[in-house]
Amino acid sequence: MSRVLMLARHFPPIGGAGVHRTIGSVRHLRDHGYLPLVVTSAAEHRDRWEPRDEQLLASVPPDTPVHRVDPPPPGRSSRLRGLAGLPPAWVASWVRDSVQLGRTVGADAEVIYASCLPYETAFAGAQLARDLGRPWVADLEDPWALDEMRMYPTGVHRALELRRMRRALATASAVVMAAPEAAKRVRAAMPELARRVVVTGIPIGYEPDDFDVAADRSGAGTFRIVHTGSLHTGLGQQLRRTRTRRRLLGGTVRGLDVLSRSHVFLLEALAGDPALRGHVEVHLAGGLTAADRAVAERYDFVRDHGLLPHHETVALMRSADLLFLPMHDLPRGVRAGLIPYKTYEYLAARRPILAAVPDGDVRDMLAPLPQVSLVRPSDVGGIAAAVRERVAAGPQPDSAPPEAYERARSVTRIAEVLAAL
Repeated sequence: MSRVLMLARHFPPIGGAGVHRTIGSVRHLRDHGYLPLVVTSAAEHRDRWEPRDEQLLASVPPDTPVHRVDPPPPGRSSRLRGLAGLPPAWVASWVRDSVQLGRTVGADAEVIYASCLPYETAFAGAQLARDLGRPWVADLEDPWALDEMRMYPTGVHRALELRRMRRALATASAVVMAAPEAAKRVRAAMPELARRVVVTGIPIGYEPDDFDVAADRSGAGTFRIVHTGSLHTGLGQQLRRTRTRRRLLGGTVRGLDVLSRSHVFLLEALAGDPALRGHVEVHLAGGLTAADRAVAERYDFVRDHGLLPHHETVALMRSADLLFLPMHDLPRGVRAGLIPYKTYEYLAARRPILAAVPDGDVRDMLAPLPQVSLVRPSDVGGIAAAVRERVAAGPQPDSAPPEAYERARSVTRIAEVLAAL
């Protein structure tokens, strides 16, 4: 088998959305003649973006070589580093230590595959490629400095980050993205990369086996809306408070509203509609922040399940009458460059979906599907009308799972990228 040195800071027992691409690659690349060697973090829980989920370890083939860097020394985060356009100290530590470990354990690897979460992992991939004399692939998933969800102190900081991104990717033999819009942005901003392999979008996808779960809808009589994963209430509130200043300084994309990537407008819609009051429950699974909870606690129909292991999260999805998929808002005609990971899992759960999303790849994916209700992200009236329509329709059978987004198919495309090198 050909050996692939995989740099992936997010790896079980660390969970969250960022871990599933790597799990799938480790699991399925063997079917294409590649043996992954994983260099990862010490599995320390750092913040809500890196939840701990021990049960995900069962998804990793037991004979997979997994090498972990030592935990970084304790240190305080520095606001000055952010103002100077520098990454946090823990990111610099990860890049340095993963290179050192990768030199030792990956000396006989034929290719280096860097999962760029954090994005600066690209610098580690480039350095190891130079040291070992091997080609390397950058898997960005999202478009780094071209991600409209990222906020900067000023437009100068945004330009500096774009420059860092260009420098990090300069020697990559291939760049893998998750969303077609994201790949389009990278090719337009960095035409020198377009001459090489910039993949137009490989979905992160889902594992069908994960969703082979019976749907427990024992709470019949109450219409159940389920949201899983992170909410962005605090970030959205902060952006609204500083919108004018940020627009003047050029630190954010014009017209961006992050508050809609939360439960705020859904709960307003349900509470304000007499026809829905008392008939609907909203179930939230994920690590809620203080700002998330402050909003949820205003409504007696919200149920907070907290952070659940992945298999329990799947069971909650399967129990839903309606799955809620919110995204950030953008002006009409402006396309989002992201596909939230929960999009694939919601489709795999085979339950009806209420998607409050802007123009972009997600809307394009979901528009043809009869089990999906589409509204604009902050359209309170549209959200209420869509829920009323779903409640009136009564219990719905499971929809067909979308085979196009099965993770084995996505990894087949990754294997094709590796073969092309």
